[in-house]
Amino acid sequence: MPHLALYTFGVLKSPLADPARLTREFHESGAAVYREIGGHPAYIARAEAADRSLGARTDFDSDWGEWGEFAVPAWYEKGRTPETIALAATLSLWTDLRPAFDSLYTGPHRAALSRRSDWFERTGHPGHVLWWVADGTIPTWQEGVSGLEHLHDHGPAPHAFTFHHSFAPDGTPTRSEGGGPGPTRVEVH
Repeated sequence: MPHLALYTFGVLKSPLADPARLTREFHESGAAVYREIGGHPAYIARAEAADRSLGARTDFDSDWGEWGEFAVPAWYEKGRTPETIALAATLSLWTDLRPAFDSLYTGPHRAALSRRSDWFERTGHPGHVLWWVADGTIPTWQEGVSGLEHLHDHGPAPHAFTFHHSFAPDGTPTRSEGGGPGPTRVEVH
């Protein structure tokens, strides 16, 4: 059964190293969000740097293992040093569309989403992209960036879509009911 890959990207109003209250609040919310999401039954894994504790200073110079080299969309024009990086990006793997939506739009992540205008710039670009991968496949940062850029330039497609304009693993569009993605479980024949 295919799995769902999710890449998220946002440009922060201030660098991650900024000691201001809003930046601290953003950092502090992350621990609760990851703890909650990590325990969700639909969650499989997320990209985590293998060498962060060994001295890697940024996402750009970290070893992401099977998740590939860290990449960001072409529209990100802020810094790439520890003092100037102003981005938040995630790459994760889920069992299915509806459970991923339910996990991300409830609990601590929902509370964090309600604060996004405090932390993130309005860029006019999508903040997430989804795509299906074969069971046993690890998505890469570059695939996420390519999908996000495609979504911005051309709109949703079976290889680059959003929760609200989603596709089944076979490429057919799913219907949105009640604000979320299509069916709770997508059947593939």
